[in-house]
Amino acid sequence: MRTVADSSVIVTGGGSGLGAATAAHLAERGARVTICGRRPEKVRTVAEAIGPAAAWVQADVDDPDDRARLVDAAVDHGGGIDVLVHCAGNLHAAPLAEIDEEDLVAMYRTNVISPTMLTQRALPHLVARQGAVVFVGAVDVRRVMAPAAVYAPSKAAVHRLTEVLAVELGPQGVRVSCVAVGAVATEIAVRSGALAAESAAREVEETFGPVTPLRRTGDPREVAEAIEHLAYAEWTTGAILDVDGGLGLGELEV
Repeated sequence: MRTVADSSVIVTGGGSGLGAATAAHLAERGARVTICGRRPEKVRTVAEAIGPAAAWVQADVDDPDDRARLVDAAVDHGGGIDVLVHCAGNLHAAPLAEIDEEDLVAMYRTNVISPTMLTQRALPHLVARQGAVVFVGAVDVRRVMAPAAVYAPSKAAVHRLTEVLAVELGPQGVRVSCVAVGAVATEIAVRSGALAAESAAREVEETFGPVTPLRRTGDPREVAEAIEHLAYAEWTTGAILDVDGGLGLGELEV
């Protein structure tokens, strides 16, 4: 396994939020990063801000052909693939009475099916480099939070997928872990309808800060640091690391 300063990394959902922060952080540490996203202007802006260490691809992880192009681009840019980070996600913030089957299927496709199939596509390269996969899970698996409760089962599947693939791929030298993320103001929450764009950070802080043991919400860079740790910790696999300020634990009543 290479060090971060000598590695090639794919980051999905790299046009904003956790994906953009992770790509920037790993590039600063010396990695060559290949980022993707559905909106070319967003992904290109992030890649240009990072500089020559970043390559970008307009790609929808739900599309098999786009997944193939992404893997090929990472191999061209970085000479192989050491780390695959799944930051692309779909959060549909609605109660059960208001969600329809199309919404639910789309959420599972992006959160579960697409990262599974992208991992499959990248697997030969990950085996060749004895690399790592990092999924992005959610504190919602441990602490149900309406009105996005139907989102939690999709992330529960991601947590279990992490464990299953860690066992399956470990003998091939590939490590698989997951960050279970707490309250962070990211664009996915805005697009879902859970937050207003102009007040996202304030809404998250006011809602979750008071009930988080550390009494504040998170910053995308803090999640990126945890992703880096899991990606390069050579004797760690199957880990689901809570990066949530303690939100998943709830509050101690005294």
